[in-house]
Amino acid sequence: MILEHEIPNGSKLYFGKGARVKREIENVASTILDANGFQEIVTPVFSYHQHLSIADEKRLIKANDEKNNPISLRADSTIDVVRIIEKRLGRNTQHRKWFYIQPIFTYPTTEQNQIGAEFMGEKKLSCVLKIATEILEKLEVEPLVQISNIRIPKLLVEMFDELSLDDFKHTNIDKFLNLEVEWLKKLVYLQYTHQLDELLMVVPEAVKIELMKMKELAQEVSSKNIVLAPMYYAQMLYYDEVFFRMIDKNEVYARGGRYTSSEINSVGFAIYTDALCEILTK
Repeated sequence: MILEHEIPNGSKLYFGKGARVKREIENVASTILDANGFQEIVTPVFSYHQHLSIADEKRLIKANDEKNNPISLRADSTIDVVRIIEKRLGRNTQHRKWFYIQPIFTYPTTEQNQIGAEFMGEKKLSCVLKIATEILEKLEVEPLVQISNIRIPKLLVEMFDELSLDDFKHTNIDKFLNLEVEWLKKLVYLQYTHQLDELLMVVPEAVKIELMKMKELAQEVSSKNIVLAPMYYAQMLYYDEVFFRMIDKNEVYARGGRYTSSEINSVGFAIYTDALCEILTK
């Protein structure tokens, strides 16, 4: 029996102070993004192409259109924004900096409010990381910035037959250390940029190139709360190189990275509004 006051598990309800805080977060973000040359876009709730950006299609909430073609609720905004700008609006605009304020929906009934920005044709990840940092600082939130590179776990799997990506997903430190490779051990314990110079002298060239990308990003951002996490792996269909997370304890407030879509190199981020609302309401 479903009571009249019940809402589906995972759905969001904001009222009173919570609704005001949510609106303040969105106003701060939109003001800063607008000042940095970003224009707003609101993408359709239904999409034909969500499988291109979601690693696990079981997370999609699926339906059918009037011609019985499969569609799904928007479970990710990034690829939809790039695809719509490039394929549908390309003749009407040359603008390459876009932001959105809208929810995503995943199976069975989970709703997540996001503020995101996509800089199409840009390779410099620091330009959007600085904006995400500015937004959170304006909201008086100072999370830790964790910089990773999705190519490093993939390279290590190629180098060592004993390793798989599951070891990185589950942070299997013992397995890494049991290989008894000195430079790999140092890589496992790498956290700060001042540790990098010594490590760069001993790692294989392919790993060195990817570590240098992480170092450059850390140096381009003025935040003092930066750590490096080269062994962190997140399964993503589009972030394919350097990416970042802005975290406090176990809560992720933002995530962003460099990716390629429709043969366009781009950078972007998403801020998780619901997590911010919770801490700011408290």
